[in-house]
Amino acid sequence: MKPGKGIVAGFIATVVLSILMIVKTFSHWLSAFNAIEGIHRLTGGPLITGWLGHFVIGSILWGVLFALLYRHLPGGRGLVRGIVFGLFAWLAMMLLFLPIAGYGFFGVAIGWPVIGFTLLMHLIYGTVLGVSYASLTDQR
Repeated sequence: MKPGKGIVAGFIATVVLSILMIVKTFSHWLSAFNAIEGIHRLTGGPLITGWLGHFVIGSILWGVLFALLYRHLPGGRGLVRGIVFGLFAWLAMMLLFLPIAGYGFFGVAIGWPVIGFTLLMHLIYGTVLGVSYASLTDQR
């Protein structure tokens, strides 16, 4: 268990996820859903608080939790463990964050495409998280 390496892996995964989120924003696809705006609304601060919250959640919260759970997650390699963890993070988003942010459970208040989009994003996040953590800890 290496929480510091989990934070680094979480940061790397969050950067990749952020780039994809920016591409989504500029493509104007699924414009009713913006996780940064949701975090921003919850914090009540300036828009930067949405981005800061996003990086704290992705880097510190999920990164440390992944490091703590790594040995208990199914799968022999970081890739599979990361994907499993990404599914867990996605489910937490669907059941906790989206309802609190006003999007409803599984984002149904803004339409069903949000389910597939967020699932894909969390699978990518989990993949990068798992591969990065395994590489950082020599568990490839």
